[in-house]
Amino acid sequence: MSAIVDRGALLSVEHLETHFSTRSGLVRAVDDVSFSVPRGGVLGLVGESGSGKSMTAYSIMRLLDAPGRIAGGRIMFKGQDLLALTDEQMRCLRGNRIAMIFQDPMMTLNPVLRIDTQMTETILAHRRVGRSAAREEARAALERVGISSPEQRLRAYPHQFSGGMRQRVAIAIAMLNRPDLIICDEPTTALDVTTQAQILGEMQALCRESGAALIWITHDLAVVAGLADEICVMRNGKIVESGSTARVLLEPQHPYTRQLLDAVPSRHRPGERLSAPSMQVDGRHA
Repeated sequence: MSAIVDRGALLSVEHLETHFSTRSGLVRAVDDVSFSVPRGGVLGLVGESGSGKSMTAYSIMRLLDAPGRIAGGRIMFKGQDLLALTDEQMRCLRGNRIAMIFQDPMMTLNPVLRIDTQMTETILAHRRVGRSAAREEARAALERVGISSPEQRLRAYPHQFSGGMRQRVAIAIAMLNRPDLIICDEPTTALDVTTQAQILGEMQALCRESGAALIWITHDLAVVAGLADEICVMRNGKIVESGSTARVLLEPQHPYTRQLLDAVPSRHRPGERLSAPSMQVDGRHA
């Protein structure tokens, strides 16, 4: 099953196939996946580890390493097929019109460069502005994501920040060029609940302010409950259920979705045993 594709949407993923050739044979990491995200919309892409969520994101960003390859389908962004673009054209879109926030902020941040250098270079790579103007934009971006003393923080290095603050910097960098689409790959998983809630609120506010569309990737349905407009549930590289957030959470149709919901601790009485989704189906790990 795949979500209904709206070809007039900001992003339309159509029958996407991402394969890995291994010694054990062909692995279909993303298997006939289709969905769309409208301008200003929020899509939750949910599933356990290994379900194909991150591979879908890397495919959209064209960040796959060998032996991974996109074997079929289309990724339509603002009327352009991203798979038909040259590497140079795709580089112009990344960090500019499409941004990605990773689970580990150090995948975004360079440990040996100061924060001001990294942020201003992100701006200067895509826009013709003066260095002082770019630095002022960087300072304002840190302030928007709740970092106090932004002028002082600009002169710091990533190792001088806590995990939550590094993630805020990564979010600020992703938002610098006001992208049309932001893909968030479990960016709050490693953070405490309070920091996670703060960052979720900040992301919602930033997206409302900029009008950006958002794909939020997570294994936790509770995270997307108050964030996403639509949910796609992935398993074994396929979308097994999709629909409005309220419909999927309140009236799940697929057994796997029901298992994910049953694994949320808040739904159980104290001392009641939690269920967990089966980790293997048809000889393949989920």
